[in-house]
Amino acid sequence: MKPFLIQQLERYALRLTELDFLLSREDIMADMTQFLKLSREHAEVSAVASRFARFQQRSADLTAAKAMLDDEDMREMAEEEASSASAELQSLEAELQRMLLPKDPDDARPAFVEIRAGTGGDESALFASDLLRMYTRFAESQGWQCEMVSESMSELGGYKEVVLRIEGDNVYGALKFESGGHRVQRVPATETQGRIHTSACTVAVLAEPDEAEAIKINPADLRIDTYRASGAGGQHINKTDSAVRITHLPTGIVAECQDGRSQHSNKAQALKVLTARIQEKDRSERAAKDAAERKSLIGSGDRSDRIRTYNFPQGRLSDHRINLTLYKLLSIMEGDLTDVVNALQAYEAAAQLAALEIGATA
Repeated sequence: MKPFLIQQLERYALRLTELDFLLSREDIMADMTQFLKLSREHAEVSAVASRFARFQQRSADLTAAKAMLDDEDMREMAEEEASSASAELQSLEAELQRMLLPKDPDDARPAFVEIRAGTGGDESALFASDLLRMYTRFAESQGWQCEMVSESMSELGGYKEVVLRIEGDNVYGALKFESGGHRVQRVPATETQGRIHTSACTVAVLAEPDEAEAIKINPADLRIDTYRASGAGGQHINKTDSAVRITHLPTGIVAECQDGRSQHSNKAQALKVLTARIQEKDRSERAAKDAAERKSLIGSGDRSDRIRTYNFPQGRLSDHRINLTLYKLLSIMEGDLTDVVNALQAYEAAAQLAALEIGATA
């Protein structure tokens, strides 16, 4: 294991000793807020420290086994022990590297997935519908729950814009790298001469704000408009002004919701989307400032950046950020995004590990 990682792990072992002492103090135990905060940290630090202790034990076992290789009577047993220890050490090192990586506190949050048709007219709107289906199918395969927040249909049945809320385990952490420009190359259903067209959509994945930690919005900065919803929903949806559009005047950011049955529920959902968009704007601005200092798949946060191409004639998906090419486009469009998500997360982990090493040697 690299020396800088050993140094990091040794700090965890020291911190565990400190936390054990702090949690035994009566003044800390009497302050429930502080006690819970330290208890959560203790659980995280203890998990790392225990795996590091196992790593140290198996390292000692490997050294001892190698020392017995020259003894003919013990050689066979020593070889077995050395092989076992080496295999476990390799697994432990990979596990410890993952545990040391910085954690995005939003990774566990539900997410809003916004899909907007771009260049390409009706074909772009149809592709937006295909992307919605892809993300919905992937969510179903993960056991996540999907809820439509708002939608704007095109004449041919696609979407000019659609917003989906997804809730489940690690939703934002899995989908956050989907933000950006998605380009499609295929023969549209409306094409009579069989020519391949190129069109595009933009996708934005926003972490749903934690109500306890969400930014506070001044009600005076909001303009709230109500209107009659359109689209499917039965007779009720066309009888009341239940749809809500909220504009944040200082930034011009707008959010709307029309899928709920009541104006109250639509207003609450639209406010969540608005807050998520404002926080994402702040996140993107911070990422842009840090882009020169660290590698990030989110980059500048510019959603117009082309991140991926879906080439239907070749059955190929290409993610241009990590030079990933997969020839299984049809299954991906049916929601089989696991290989894509895993590759993006592995790339981020490698970049974070490299940043840790640079920081340790600086």
